[in-house]
Amino acid sequence: MQNNNKITPRKLSGFMELMPEKQIIFDNMRDKIQKVFSRNCFSPLDTPVLELANVLLAKSGGEIDKEIYHFYKGDTEVAMRYDLTVPLARFVAMNYDKLTFPFKRYQIGKVYRGEKAQKGRFREFYQCDADIIGNEQLPIVADAECVNLIYEVFNELNFDVTINVSNRNILFGLVENLGYKDLTMDVLTVLDKLPKIGKDTAKDWLKEYGLNENAINTLIEVCSLCGESDFILNKVSVLANNETYNKGVSELKELFGYIKAFGITNAVLNLGIIRGQNYYTGTIFETYMNGHPEFGAICAGGRYDNLAEYYTDKKLPGVGMSIGLTRLFDQLDSHNMLGESNLNITELEIIPLGDTITHCLELSTYFKSQDIVCEVNYDTRSFKAKLREADKKKIPYILVVGENEVASGTYSLKDMTKGEQYNLSKEECAEIIKNK
Repeated sequence: MQNNNKITPRKLSGFMELMPEKQIIFDNMRDKIQKVFSRNCFSPLDTPVLELANVLLAKSGGEIDKEIYHFYKGDTEVAMRYDLTVPLARFVAMNYDKLTFPFKRYQIGKVYRGEKAQKGRFREFYQCDADIIGNEQLPIVADAECVNLIYEVFNELNFDVTINVSNRNILFGLVENLGYKDLTMDVLTVLDKLPKIGKDTAKDWLKEYGLNENAINTLIEVCSLCGESDFILNKVSVLANNETYNKGVSELKELFGYIKAFGITNAVLNLGIIRGQNYYTGTIFETYMNGHPEFGAICAGGRYDNLAEYYTDKKLPGVGMSIGLTRLFDQLDSHNMLGESNLNITELEIIPLGDTITHCLELSTYFKSQDIVCEVNYDTRSFKAKLREADKKKIPYILVVGENEVASGTYSLKDMTKGEQYNLSKEECAEIIKNK
């Protein structure tokens, strides 16, 4: 009897789902990022997607943010991770006695945010994070190591980017020197929106907070400074004189010394980047794709004083960087910047003719032992149909196996790229494929 109650297949909005040819490109990008993390001696970590709600929400005092997915399983309140930093903090606090410091970890995994689904925003997305955690103290050279990690990642991906670096203590100290210390976070919130709202609107908002015209002009002028670090630091070093400000200037001078030692050629000092998150306490960085300002920051991060303050009394300062890979991939795709999509992961396809399937399976085992990615096409369609399908999938080599080939141990190897055909032993076939 026919079922007339079939459910229309559909997926939730805000969740990326790729066709195999694009998933291959995505996986290659993820693998390249992981390769850079690993070769820089960052250890892998894979924390659970689900956490106890009171642990995950410790920073918010246990209040459920509207973007957080949470539910009860029996009497246990559970929440889905919304970033990879809070689980890292929990992990470090739990395993403090087992870890060596500075602790360098990377994690590439999905996070979940129940925000309104729209173009460029996802409810499920991959983040690629790398952090360095210190015990009581963490030298500024760790900040430079994170900048170098960004530099190497985007070189590996072959993306033309600029790494913008600053230090929040510059603006913290400047606001204090101007006499508005109690308004620091309000002022920084306005300055963080400066590129979107423009100078005139920013001035109006700052006036509403009670800042005088001289202070407003000084702050906006400093936020416009972007370029070579020595020139800018010499220019701003005389603007204020207090402990916070001087710390920011000193840390930036030290940081850019290390950046130059690493050989990083595309980092600039940009005092206009602020990073909205309140937990950043010193160095901050944002990376932009050159020629594509509409992408926004494709990688960001910075220094925070105490990673695990909600879970332990131990002081654990850290610095980290994060790439929102799903969002970046979506932007590249929408701008046709992914390159040619290619479903080819198979190097060799074996096509049986007649009753040779068992021998073909034995051959596939041999070729796999030679590190050749191969498959046996056991479909029942015609030989010509199989060749057309292999050509469509851009498989470079076809091995035709009939009863004569089984008897002789000599096989017909077709080079689909050159259009050439050879009669060879399986060992000779393997050599040609491996040396292509």
